[in-house]
Order: sequence, then C-alpha cells, then structure tokens
Amino acid sequence: MIINEIKKVHCIGIGGIGVSAIARFFISRGAEVSGSDEGGGEELLILKKRGVKIFSSHDKKNISKDIDLVVYSPAVPQDNPEIVRAKELDIKTLSYPETLGELTENFMSIAVSGTNGKTSTTALLGKMLEEGKKDPTVIVGGRVPGWDNNLRIGESDIFVVEGCEYKRSMMSLQPHMIVLTNVEEDHLDYYKDLEDIIDAFSDYIQKLTEDDVLFYNTDDENTIRVSEFMVGRAVPFGLSKDAVIRAKDVVVSNGAQSFTLMVFGKELGTLTLHVPGIFNVYNVLAAASVAFDIGVSFDDIQKAVENFNGTWRRFEKVGEFECATIISDYAHHPTAVKGTIKAARDFYPDKKILAVFQPHSKDRTIKLFDEFVESFAEADEVIISEIYEVRGREETGSDISSKDLVREIFDRGGVDKITFSKDLETTEKLLKKKVKDFDVVLVMGAGDIDTVARKICSNK
Repeated sequence: MIINEIKKVHCIGIGGIGVSAIARFFISRGAEVSGSDEGGGEELLILKKRGVKIFSSHDKKNISKDIDLVVYSPAVPQDNPEIVRAKELDIKTLSYPETLGELTENFMSIAVSGTNGKTSTTALLGKMLEEGKKDPTVIVGGRVPGWDNNLRIGESDIFVVEGCEYKRSMMSLQPHMIVLTNVEEDHLDYYKDLEDIIDAFSDYIQKLTEDDVLFYNTDDENTIRVSEFMVGRAVPFGLSKDAVIRAKDVVVSNGAQSFTLMVFGKELGTLTLHVPGIFNVYNVLAAASVAFDIGVSFDDIQKAVENFNGTWRRFEKVGEFECATIISDYAHHPTAVKGTIKAARDFYPDKKILAVFQPHSKDRTIKLFDEFVESFAEADEVIISEIYEVRGREETGSDISSKDLVREIFDRGGVDKITFSKDLETTEKLLKKKVKDFDVVLVMGAGDIDTVARKICSNK
C-alpha cells in the first residue's frame, strides 16, 4: 500500500478500538474518511466532530466507486453488504490486521505481542520514544492520555503497533523488531492448545531476518521456547540474572513501585512506576529494552516511566463512590485477573478489596475454568456477573454460566464471600449495596462491565 495514494477510506465497524485508530490515521494524512457502525458510543461522536461521515447501518449504498480503501473489523462477517459491494467494485478491501500489516511495510516497525501486557507495553514504549525525541507513530489498543485517543502521529519512520495473536493476526505484520511479553493459553476457540499457540508465535518470530531484533521475557518458559526460532539478534529482559535488561530490588510503597534498572550488568539508576503489579515491571523492562536499542537515554526512560499513569481500562482509577476507589481493568484471562487483584493488594495493603468480574466468552470460561477458579483468592469478596457472550466466537454446545464458576470457587474455599449476578443491572445494584464495606473495588472484564464502573462514579 502506498499511503499517500489513499485519498478516500471507508471503515466498517468504525467504532471499534482498532478500526477507529485506522480512521484517525488516514484523517491525519488528509484523506476523506467515512464509516459504518450499528452501535453507538463516544467514539462515534468524536469521529463525527472530526468530519467523518458515520452510517448507522451497513448498506451497499455506503460504498461508492471513488473509495480507495475499505477497512473492516475482524468481527464483521464476509457477507456484510459493504464488503460484498466493495469487492464487486474491485476496491482494495482489508481487515484491520491486514491494514496494519500493510502500514508496517512503510515504516521501521516495532510490534508488541504476547498473551498479556501488549497495550501497556506499547503505550510505555511510545512514551519513552516520545520523551527521547524519536517522534514515533503509535497505534495502541487503549486510550492513552496526551495522545489522539489510541493513536500518536509522529514524523519519524518509527511505527509501534500491537501484534494480536487471535486468529494469527500478527502474521499480517512486517516488523523489524518484535517484543514478546509472554505466551499462555488463550483464544482456545481458535487455537487447539498451548502447543498450537507456541507454534503460531514461532512462525511469527521467523518473519524476522538476521538484521532484525527480538526482545523476549526470559522469565517465561514459553517465550524462551519461541525465542529459539530467532535467526537474528535476541535480547532477553526480566528479573532473573539471565536477562540483559533486568529489574533489581523491586520495592512497593506509598502507591508506587521502584526498582534498579540493570543493563548488561551495570546499574543505571532507579525507575519509579505509579501503576501496580509485577506484570507492569515486566512491561517497563520490555519497553525499555527497545528504547535503549533505538538510542533513548536512561534519563528519558526514567522520565517516561515516572510520568506514566496507565492507559484506559488498565488499572484505571475511574473515580470514587461511597469513599471507595473504583478501578476498571480489562483483565479477562486468569493470569491477568489474578495479577490485577494481587496488584491492588500490593498498592492498597490492609484495605478491603471487592472484585467484580464479568467472564468474557463461554468458550474461554470453559477451557480455562480451573485457572479462573484459582484467580480470586486475594480478594475479600467477589461478585461474578453472567458471562459476556461474544458473537461468532462461541463454539457450538458451549453451555456454562457464571453460576458454575461461583459454585466451584465457593466449594474449593477460594473466597469466603462470593455472589452470582444474572446481569449488569443486578451487578450495579449489588455493588452499590456492598461498596460501603470496602475501600477498593476492582471492576474487571473485556465485555461491557466497564459501564458499571463509570455509571456508579458518575451518579454519586
């Protein structure tokens, strides 16, 4: 794709976090952008104010002959009338991952991949490069303060993107550098098992040439396995002494965590991070590994980390309700749920924590059931809302309810107090009833559970 030749773009599913970033990317380059989305929300209002023509339904009439590119969300089926019409008119038609892949061919591209931590690591790396005057373009899977929502437009040839593993989407990318945060079981509606996931990441790593670089988590057994397929340079980061970029003496106190940054065995100084969780220490190390490689100074990395307060729905402090701190988090994998609760426990010692969780997809809940059961032990009390069903991603015969999860957690003695909620309206009522007994409320999930956190904070 020759970017400068794209003058008119239509985006199907334009309200989504990924496709909306593509829309704003082309707006920034002077292209005329339109889009369709049957949903509503703030994102569509923002785009309308930017001059984007939004259609509230999918119709072949929305596709005109003069459109140069049609971009669609992976959630949009191939029989969508706009996709069908675009292909009839021989218009270049790409999914979001395919579009991202073609864009990466135009830049010195860095892809951040892994089961967990992609969004925070991408944002951190973008902030470090920004502080170091490298002026990158960044597309990230969450809103970042100071940027154009989830997009940063830069003038350099550096382009940082997230490389999602779902349906092997990352294989569309053409990166010069890959960051691999961790590799775990997930998306088992697509992958057969962990070995299938490892095989996919191994194929992905082999896209790198001898002149390219892999940055990988050396404390994660599965990323070590994947790194063995690297033909070029590999840079390990982590807490262990095997890491080239290493965190030493991690200390959590007064709402922050700090550690000494070691690079090739040399102590460079202290980094202080204002978002919790050991997983965020790893995210900093991953981002710093790339930043150092590109030539960002320690002082600039230190400033970027000090000023980083997270991204949208990644341990985001939404507000307060009845004197309790309300935090929204995208955690939907057992490791992320467990890590988020542990992070809250570390940052709020001796405080009472209420965890509110909405499982994301029946398929994930079934296949990672035992792992989910073990994820809530550090919470004082738990509310689990009914499962958010993901259209098109549930296997036939997937029959499970959050009731099953609640029953098993209680039976195993993982949490003394746990409640099932049949829907979000009930979840909100339960939360309002219980919140007075808690200091911190964690609202977790990748579905629409976030609306509960924002609603109670806005209706004080």
